[in-house]
Amino acid sequence: MDALMELIGEVNDVFWTYLVIPILVLLGLYFTVRTAGVQFRMIPQMLRDLRGAPEKAPDGKRSISSFQAFSISAAARIGTGNVAGVAIAIAVGGPGAVFWMWVMAIIVGALAFAESTLAQLFKVRDRYGYRGGPAYYMQHGLNARWMGVIFAVVIIFTFGFSFNMVQANSITDVVSTSITTITGDAEPSGWLAPVIGIALVALVGVVILGGVRRIAYVASLAVPFMALIYLLVGLVVVGMNVEKVPEVFASIVGSAFGFEQIGGAAVGTAIMQGIRRGLFSNEAGMGSAPNAGASAAVSHPAKQGLAQTLGVYFDTLIVCSITAFIILVSDPVYGEDVGAALTQTALETNLGSWAVHLLTVIVLLLAFTSVLGNTFYGEANLRFLTGNDRIVPLFRLTVLGMLYLGAVSSLDLVWSFADVTMGLMAVVNLLAVAPLGALVIRLLKDYEKQRKDGLDPVFTRESMPDVRGIQCWDSGVERSTEKV
Repeated sequence: MDALMELIGEVNDVFWTYLVIPILVLLGLYFTVRTAGVQFRMIPQMLRDLRGAPEKAPDGKRSISSFQAFSISAAARIGTGNVAGVAIAIAVGGPGAVFWMWVMAIIVGALAFAESTLAQLFKVRDRYGYRGGPAYYMQHGLNARWMGVIFAVVIIFTFGFSFNMVQANSITDVVSTSITTITGDAEPSGWLAPVIGIALVALVGVVILGGVRRIAYVASLAVPFMALIYLLVGLVVVGMNVEKVPEVFASIVGSAFGFEQIGGAAVGTAIMQGIRRGLFSNEAGMGSAPNAGASAAVSHPAKQGLAQTLGVYFDTLIVCSITAFIILVSDPVYGEDVGAALTQTALETNLGSWAVHLLTVIVLLLAFTSVLGNTFYGEANLRFLTGNDRIVPLFRLTVLGMLYLGAVSSLDLVWSFADVTMGLMAVVNLLAVAPLGALVIRLLKDYEKQRKDGLDPVFTRESMPDVRGIQCWDSGVERSTEKV
């Protein structure tokens, strides 16, 4: 088993270092230039477009709104990686890793816009409203269903099963730590993990068995609440150490460029840790968030592209940064704690021993909402593979089974293998986004022209009559003359 873990780890390192990350960076820079920095200049519009009201779906109920789709993707993005992943990046790469995490988030913001705009363009209608994602723009945009099938299978395994198991395992770990802190026992009781697993299955089951609308509704409530709690905790810790903030910024920049070596971390290590952990967290270019973005009922594809770009910033520049500052203002001792333990130690140092339980609540919220987002992604791609709705309840029950298994098992092998499959998912997605990039630029220009004319942008397939494979966007919607 150890030999297999080591082999997977080596493959993973080579795959990400020499293939996945270079492609992500190059395409991110390409779309940054071609869109004239859409991720910088249109931030105000990103916020405004989240407020749109959705249309009615064929079953008579409301479709998923732009904000709900944003919340689903944020739920999947913001998970234990924001607590443990950032801490690992700092522990291994030093404070400079945070700087490169920020830089990468800004670069791939343009890529997030591109993939979610394409997902909107090539989405399909179903009785709940819409669904789509990379598998759909591979089939309808590139006429390559085989490519979509590969992507769909990989994302179902990675997000629907593997990552959900990891989140369940994280919940078991933090709850066990809290309980042993209270009881004083060295190890948690043998019955604890199964009980946690059963409780988690029941809680998640209530949501996902209610279908995609209930997932969207719960995510739209839980994500702002979750973020608010974590932001408040971070602001309290930073406020208690406000005199150290200038020093922390100097340390982040200095370590990023090698002016200041901390914990033995070289510049190259800081860069790789910052880029890799940041991408694991915000998922830009991975092809996951577009599955949520495609579900939104908006009047123009670029609207949800902008919303998903905002999601990258929300995840990395806000939530990940809070974790980084919690750790760095607490004068961490590098090499002693790694992962969530480093964040936990920082909170305990500033807030006292009760912070152990506070982090438990935070991780519970992070992991729970991630499970909802991951399940949504898996279901959207299952519907791509088969038009048989009767298989969807079976998928949901399988997810619940995986959650229980994750709660009671050791998942080192599953996590390592999922890293490889996530890299494969990114490569397949980017190979589809690149040739479709010209459509993204045309959609952005159409959106901006209508904004310049004082209109609320509306897109119809007649706007791009030369593009085959567009399934929705009929011309029955009149262009609004409302000034914006």
